[in-house]
Amino acid sequence: MTAAQTTDISENSQGAGPFLVTNRLILSIAVPMTLGFLTTPLLGLVDTAVVGHMGQATLLAGLAVGAILFDLLFTTFNFLRAATTGLVAQAFGRGDRAEEQAVFWRSLIIAVVCGTAIVLLSRLLLAAGLWLMAPGPEVAAVTSTYFLCRILSGPAALANYTILGYVLGRGQGTTGLMLQTLINGINIVLCIFLGLYLGWGVMGVALGTVTGEVVGAIVGFAVVYGRFDRTVSPSWASVVARERLKPLFGLNRDIMIRSFVLLGAFALMTRIGTSLGPLTLAANAVLMTIFLVAGYYLDGLANAAEQLTGRAIGARFRPAFDRALRMTAIWSLALAGFTTTVFLLFGDSLVDLLTTAEDVRAEAYVYMPWAAITAMTGALAFLMDGVFIGATWSRDMRNMMLAAFAGYIVALCLLVPVFGNHGLWASLNLFLLFRGLFLIALVPRRTAQTFLAAQ
Repeated sequence: MTAAQTTDISENSQGAGPFLVTNRLILSIAVPMTLGFLTTPLLGLVDTAVVGHMGQATLLAGLAVGAILFDLLFTTFNFLRAATTGLVAQAFGRGDRAEEQAVFWRSLIIAVVCGTAIVLLSRLLLAAGLWLMAPGPEVAAVTSTYFLCRILSGPAALANYTILGYVLGRGQGTTGLMLQTLINGINIVLCIFLGLYLGWGVMGVALGTVTGEVVGAIVGFAVVYGRFDRTVSPSWASVVARERLKPLFGLNRDIMIRSFVLLGAFALMTRIGTSLGPLTLAANAVLMTIFLVAGYYLDGLANAAEQLTGRAIGARFRPAFDRALRMTAIWSLALAGFTTTVFLLFGDSLVDLLTTAEDVRAEAYVYMPWAAITAMTGALAFLMDGVFIGATWSRDMRNMMLAAFAGYIVALCLLVPVFGNHGLWASLNLFLLFRGLFLIALVPRRTAQTFLAAQ
């Protein structure tokens, strides 16, 4: 590649065709989204702290079970965000602006329909969730209060997945940061005000979430729709065309299965934690919040990988794909190492911020190192998820998640009976490792096939 060609490519940051992947381009997506995503575990920290400062392990355990149920519901629908990002990124790389908008409308329709169905089926879903998690009567009562209030945010929460997927697909990290900060900022403020100041407890936490999601959906839709180029607006016929819907539904199916298995792994961890007693369950709830901090911290780079690899495939330009993969991997592993070090040094202090219950604190201290290393064991998994979403290799991602889950089950069966909660956390770290290693093993072959087919 000549110097002149490099200059031409590097300046092609907005249009279709070849482009140069730089640290600046990666960070322009990753940094805003890292900051935006960090507000989500920050919200989890605040929710846990608000309930934890009430000094009752039962309330904290009830919130933990409720949060897992919503993860099973809403994160199962994360395909709306992921599939939208991948398809929009590839359309962006091709320069197909009409298809970018069409993908948005298809995903938004699915989001509103599914969100409404969730609300209508809320009591049935709650009953199934309580049967699955099998908490004690007092914990179940807390979970029910939280669940039946927060479920009202269903349509708005799923619409926000589509909106975020669209802006990420176009590489608009700053817009994503603004929307995530708005949603979670409102949520945090109202959680503290309603939960602590007004003394509404778990109900206040749930109402804060509902309000944040609804406001975020309204503002996000206004921002996205206001930026549409009306000269290339897709027709309704093209939005609902069968040949266009088929790839979206195929991606949605595979990513939904993958997301459901992932959340099933977390739910299984909570279920096993429940069998180890309320104290261990409460301690694990605190430590899982720390794990989520590490995960969301690294998700910004995964989002950069999604957009850049998807765009490279749309542009049919393999050098950008290879460079994006290599550079985001370096950034991810470096940040993961830093995150693990920070948690190993200051994790106990963070536990103290989350709960005033001395017995929960003491229990959490014991298992803190396991939570701290999840950043390192999960870094490759998070990044590979981004690569496979951007490339729309959803079937491979689904299959490798199932294989990793099988390994997780084996680890649980072998380690938990012998080592108890230590075995539970060791199994989670192995699960994260399996996911990353299984996916990266497929990258060379799938990359060669994809770009050969594009020629």
